[in-house]
Amino acid sequence: MDGEALYSPRFVRCMVANFAQAVSFSMFLHLPGFLQAMGARAWLIGVLISLTALSAVASGPLIGRAMDRRGRRPVLIWGNCLNCFTVALYLGVGTIHLGLWGLQLLHGLAEAMLYAAFFTSAADILPTSRRTQGLALFGTSSMLAIAAGGYLGDLAIALGGYRAVFTGALLAALTALALSWTLTESRPAAEAASEPSRRWRDTLMQRALLSLWLVSSAFFFAMAGVFVFFKTWVLATGLGTLGGFFTTYTVTAILLRLLLGWVPDRIGTRRMVMPSLLCYAAGVATLAGASQLWHVVLAAMLCGTGHGYGFPVLMSLITEQTRPAERGAAITIFAAIDEGAVLVAGPVLGLAADALGYGGMFIAAAGVLAAAALVFAGHIGFNRGRH
Repeated sequence: MDGEALYSPRFVRCMVANFAQAVSFSMFLHLPGFLQAMGARAWLIGVLISLTALSAVASGPLIGRAMDRRGRRPVLIWGNCLNCFTVALYLGVGTIHLGLWGLQLLHGLAEAMLYAAFFTSAADILPTSRRTQGLALFGTSSMLAIAAGGYLGDLAIALGGYRAVFTGALLAALTALALSWTLTESRPAAEAASEPSRRWRDTLMQRALLSLWLVSSAFFFAMAGVFVFFKTWVLATGLGTLGGFFTTYTVTAILLRLLLGWVPDRIGTRRMVMPSLLCYAAGVATLAGASQLWHVVLAAMLCGTGHGYGFPVLMSLITEQTRPAERGAAITIFAAIDEGAVLVAGPVLGLAADALGYGGMFIAAAGVLAAAALVFAGHIGFNRGRH
């Protein structure tokens, strides 16, 4: 660890490399349009897109074990190489064929490797006393990349069609690989050697982490509901726009992390879990009852605030409760929960929307998150009462 400084040279290089790989992946937000242009129907597009999440979830145990046994850097380098290889192959795609299934699975594996390795490396590098603030700042690189990738994809399509999108994504992936090559191993070797890692499922079932897995699952479930269904909600209600909502959402989260990112470390990360997640739940519930544009803006700000604090707070707590020798496995589980939420929330909340309408669906998602936050708070209080 580089003293108490957040912006150490290693941290900055890691953050910029993460931004580059996230831009590459975010440009694939345009992939559904490419598939549709080749004649794919909606159901096939949905299946192909979901394969990346499925691959990420399935590969989690192997990635976590590799990071804890071999180190973060090999996973970073091989993940970047696989990402470059996969993106390059999209340049040769001209028709719908079975090879696309394999490409999506490989792309999901590469993204899972990079997600876990970059965030684990950042957690290793950051000073313990400022880890939550550091992870919040590190996460802004991924959030900015979503906006940058979408914009660059629009520009590429205007200039050269979808081939230009894949070329741009490949250039970003190659940049990430070059930057990652300069990163040194971050795994705490002395601590890992004194405490050899256990099996992946031992980390999963560790008592101190069970409540964090529960509340993280509810958080990502509610978040997936917003990301998956907001566009169709706009089409149904005529309120706001997707771009306007997520711009407000992202700007709120980033400003909060840049200006007030120190708050969780100052007052305690555990104390921040319930207000952060209840804030996100309030944003989702606001969407359920929205009837005017300012309601949508308020929902975006509430969700952005909840995300701005909730994600780094949960990751920091998981890192804090995990042995250094198993940090890679723990963050990989967290990443798998994030990816897996899309697989679960899509069909479950889709059925809820059909049965209850969008208002009922958003209320259900908010209720799940609020209940999990309250259970977590009660769990903390119970454990304190035992001492």
